[in-house]
Amino acid sequence: MKLRRLVIVLGDQLDGRSTAFDGFDPEQDAILQMEVREEAAYIPQHKRRLVFFFSAMRHFRDEQRSAGRRVYYSELDDPANRGSFADEISRWTTALQPKAIVVLQPGDWRVREQLEKLRPPIEFCADRHFLCPDETFAAFAEEHPRLVLEQFYRFMRLRLDVLIKPDGTPTGGAWNYDEQNRASFGREGPPLAPFKKSFPPDATTRGVLELVNREFPDSPGRLDDFDLPVTRDQALASLQDFVEHGLGHFGRFQDAMRIGEPFLFHSHLSGPLNLHLLRPREVVDAVVANPAGAPLNSVEGFVRQMIGWREFVHGIYWRFMPGYADQNALEADLPMPRFYWTGETDMRCLAEAIRHTIDHAYAHHIERLMVLGLFCLLLGVRPYDVHRWHTSMFWDAIDWVSLPNALGMSQHGDGGLIGTKPYAAAGNYINKMSDYCRHCRYDPRKSVGDDACPFSTLYWDFLARHEPRFSRNPRMKYPYMNLARKDAGDLAMIRKRASALKTKLTAETFL
Repeated sequence: MKLRRLVIVLGDQLDGRSTAFDGFDPEQDAILQMEVREEAAYIPQHKRRLVFFFSAMRHFRDEQRSAGRRVYYSELDDPANRGSFADEISRWTTALQPKAIVVLQPGDWRVREQLEKLRPPIEFCADRHFLCPDETFAAFAEEHPRLVLEQFYRFMRLRLDVLIKPDGTPTGGAWNYDEQNRASFGREGPPLAPFKKSFPPDATTRGVLELVNREFPDSPGRLDDFDLPVTRDQALASLQDFVEHGLGHFGRFQDAMRIGEPFLFHSHLSGPLNLHLLRPREVVDAVVANPAGAPLNSVEGFVRQMIGWREFVHGIYWRFMPGYADQNALEADLPMPRFYWTGETDMRCLAEAIRHTIDHAYAHHIERLMVLGLFCLLLGVRPYDVHRWHTSMFWDAIDWVSLPNALGMSQHGDGGLIGTKPYAAAGNYINKMSDYCRHCRYDPRKSVGDDACPFSTLYWDFLARHEPRFSRNPRMKYPYMNLARKDAGDLAMIRKRASALKTKLTAETFL
């Protein structure tokens, strides 16, 4: 009997209640999932990222079968697997002859383009996982041509009635408590042991670990302590653990960094969210319910990331692609340094953040923005290359979230569409927010000399070379006042050292 509908479920669409399943009839419909080498190898990918995706996909397959749904599944090492979405969909549709093929909106423009070319045509379903539908974001953007996150965030708070009092004003009297969320740990360290819930691999995950080690031996990263949540139940357990044990300290210390502490009080929920194992509204509701009595600045800070920033970058991606990927407003032209793949650097902050990435396929948002991303910005790395590295190395990276964050926010490649100024800073910022500099051979207060911090050297060089673009930006007033105070001879020495650093640090690349 011919199928009525074949529902294609991609690796970041693991929700059995998504729009693609509306009207699903187990008697007439079936699911198709595919592990394909083309997707696993189009860029080098962290082993932990590959295991996370494949294991979550296989667990979803088993859950759907247990629920009585038919699932056709292409495992990576199946001899019949043709290795690409196009060829696998062709193989299965030829065999199954479905009357209709449906798929949820992919999280990657490149994948959507591939699927749009296939025949018979595939029907794309809007993804209600997101709390701001595309048409709602488009209407907001028409009304606010100069897109500003804070305006969008307030719009979403009101639209979703989150942390809003009956009279329409914000809970606590303020929309934003960011000023309370910038504390460092100081010399005494975190106020209690950081948390992270672990999930030992089951038989399914152990099989995927063997597969990835065998099929991708040269991929970056480590797998010896893989413990990520790969099922919906595990993702929900992680959410509950965060609201009970991490949320209370998340807000105040969300920008802090510490040697040997990759997770601290961050939720570690981005991976399950981005694969649709968790639904954004249930995460927001759990945080607002606040069972452990976390302070409002923590609750609001997390809500802002969820319904503000996450929905904002999703809207930006689909409104401005595909041209967004080509933007390079600062004309950065250097390649990604090789040490970003190996961690072999004597800059302690970078060595620490890259080690977290190699070991865990994870670094929290300040390490990504104000260490890893900041150095690339100051150095002048091509913004799309930064995005490719980000996608390669982080377990939670999907194109829709990585591209606006890496190319836009981190590298200012979009010329200010996402951020009104570049996130540029000298080594003193890292010294303020971490203990890295106390254990580094470089001095963040110095810009020249053998012990001068490369961040500080490159910071002044960045300001000088982009002075025509940024000197009139009101948010850059004080940096340029400080630049103007520098002696011309000193600035010349700084820029000479910056040039030498660029040559040295980009002499070797990975790709």
